[in-house]
Amino acid sequence: MLELSGEPLTLAQISAVASGLLPVGLAPEAHVRMEASRRVVEAVLREGRVVYGVNTGFGKLSDVHISATDLESLQLNLVRSHSCGVGAPLSQEETRALMLLRANVLARGNSGCRLEVLETLLAMLAAGVHPVIPEKGSVGASGDLAPLAHLALSMIGEGEVIYRNHRIASQEALAEAGIAPLRLAAKEGLALLNGTQAMGAVGGLALVRAYRVAALADLAGAMTLEALRGTPSAFDARIHQARPHAGQIAAAAHLRALLEDSEIRRSHIMNDPRVQDAYSLRCMPQVHGAVRDALAHASSVIEIETGSATDNPLVFAETGDVISGGNFHGAPLGMIFDYAAIAITDLMSIGERRIDRLVNPDVNEGLPPFLSSQPGLSSGFMIAHVCAAALLNEAKVLAHPASVDNVPTSGDKEDHVSMGMTAALKLRQIVTNAEQVLAIELLAAAEGLDYRLPLRSSKPVEKARGILRSLVPGLKTDRPLSYDIERTVAMIRAGQFDEFVA
Repeated sequence: MLELSGEPLTLAQISAVASGLLPVGLAPEAHVRMEASRRVVEAVLREGRVVYGVNTGFGKLSDVHISATDLESLQLNLVRSHSCGVGAPLSQEETRALMLLRANVLARGNSGCRLEVLETLLAMLAAGVHPVIPEKGSVGASGDLAPLAHLALSMIGEGEVIYRNHRIASQEALAEAGIAPLRLAAKEGLALLNGTQAMGAVGGLALVRAYRVAALADLAGAMTLEALRGTPSAFDARIHQARPHAGQIAAAAHLRALLEDSEIRRSHIMNDPRVQDAYSLRCMPQVHGAVRDALAHASSVIEIETGSATDNPLVFAETGDVISGGNFHGAPLGMIFDYAAIAITDLMSIGERRIDRLVNPDVNEGLPPFLSSQPGLSSGFMIAHVCAAALLNEAKVLAHPASVDNVPTSGDKEDHVSMGMTAALKLRQIVTNAEQVLAIELLAAAEGLDYRLPLRSSKPVEKARGILRSLVPGLKTDRPLSYDIERTVAMIRAGQFDEFVA
């Protein structure tokens, strides 16, 4: 069991909880901190101090003082009014990740809410009561207000949830699961709404998938290199020690391991007229490695965020202070999601160039035009490459940074916003496109290797080809390749090539 204490979580832990493989509980020290911070809020109320979000309005209306008799209505109105998201709901995995991240923030004990709030959230997570959270409507200003409001709405028994694969009213699902709807007390609606957990969930899970794509790009590239009878000399460790970027060194080592002791390479090593390969083959360590480094940086930022207090105001029980700040601002996440999106788009770009080299009769080293068994009569992989080009074009458009934009909101009180949720959603789509381009390269490279028989590649490459061929046969005659691409993407996502991830 993962015990939440407000400390940072790893992407692996987030992914495990999101997929339902890891149960979640609450660490004892979190109980103590939460109770201490709640006592501070109750002291504020007793003493009649004016504190933002506790007994004031919100945003531009923060100067409006709210009477003690209306404090519960204040929180309830906040949740209802901010439940203004639109678009498709987040996936079940993304919703579970969001719930986990929000629970961990509350466990830090800086939010001033009662233990019951966190217990309700964890009970819903354990029972599989998943709020319906529209993916659009957040500018990442006071965090992800609209998505998190939909989370809070389901906790109070309003709105809708997915429960046992059915979309039903939250009140009905909570009753079936034996969970009492939460009745919000002072500050608790705000404690649930302020934060970056929606963008963190979407972007974090996209990063998990991006890591897999980046590592498997080495496999696809190695298969392509072999199909094109390229040389692995550019992966020599001495070259990469001379430019010691961590990702580059790792990618080169991975490629060397994938290509070790190849029969195809031995067959032409003594009479190879080429001095060096094209960049899309020769520079795989440099490009793939840069992507690895970008993803590593993005992951380090999001893991810091998972253990950060992103509420406003923050409660500091040791001094009794309640201080307004801006930890809810999504800039740190928005920028690194944009960075990761650019990196994955470039990974797609080099992959598309390798696909072209496999199908282009001018440069494919004697392979049949478009990998067709009957060129002219059959088109082979011609349109599969066109599909890859279309996917890359979409990714290039989406790779424009969201975080450079700003649309002031809330009567200019929120006059600089992060657009972090937009960045996360764009990253998610780019990773999806990258998985599809990766699948196309794996299919095309495997087809090219088929034409090199009876010569065989290295043991890892041949094993990967065997895994692919177990579900996708070679292309003897033309057939709809969309099914092959979908099947290969499903294999990638199911982890069937994960032994080649390094």
